[in-house]
Amino acid sequence: NTVEREGISVSHPSQYILVGSGNPDEGEMRPQLLDRFGMSVEVTTIMNSEERVQLVKERRAFDNDPESYLEAVMPEEEDLRKRIAEARLRLNNVVVPRPLKVKIAGLCAELGVDGLRGDLVVNRVARAYVAFSQPEKTEVEADDVAAIVSICLNHRMRKDPLDPIDGGYKVAMMFRKIFNSDDWEAEQAAKKKAEEEAAAKAAAELKENPRSGKKAGAWGGLP
Repeated sequence: NTVEREGISVSHPSQYILVGSGNPDEGEMRPQLLDRFGMSVEVTTIMNSEERVQLVKERRAFDNDPESYLEAVMPEEEDLRKRIAEARLRLNNVVVPRPLKVKIAGLCAELGVDGLRGDLVVNRVARAYVAFSQPEKTEVEADDVAAIVSICLNHRMRKDPLDPIDGGYKVAMMFRKIFNSDDWEAEQAAKKKAEEEAAAKAAAELKENPRSGKKAGAWGGLP
């Protein structure tokens, strides 16, 4: 890593993770740049009153005595640092079964994700998720993929300004179709049946009463 700024020039070996932020209201990033980010999350304002009060309390505690506040939260930070270090040691022992890899590839293909970076990221993040959150496991399962797939693929979806469906919903919907095909098919069949029954009921009501569904006083046409 080389840092050159205001007369300072320093070079040193480093391993780093890039964390970027942006406001979608200021314009979307180009797809080829978005694809370079492994994961993406949407940050929104907290609306829960209790959580907002707690955040204000934490901020006031830091402003009043930064050193004491940092000392108080250090054990929690050290515990997190230790868990991350241990997860890194377990990472090589966590595997993604081939049937799951095939489903991940099928999901990315169905979503129209360009290239293979989406497939790679989902596999890597799923392994990291298991290594960190479930130390006793050595194999990724479908539930683990479900926990991380949205943050890996949402930003890789092609944006259509006229499409009212959110990219995250599309990812979740397609995940259910690929990973829980039996439940998906049963749900779609039930949905189709309900729509047909509703249409048949509406047609019967219209046949029995031609003015059914019309506002009072609305013109019903010539007799």
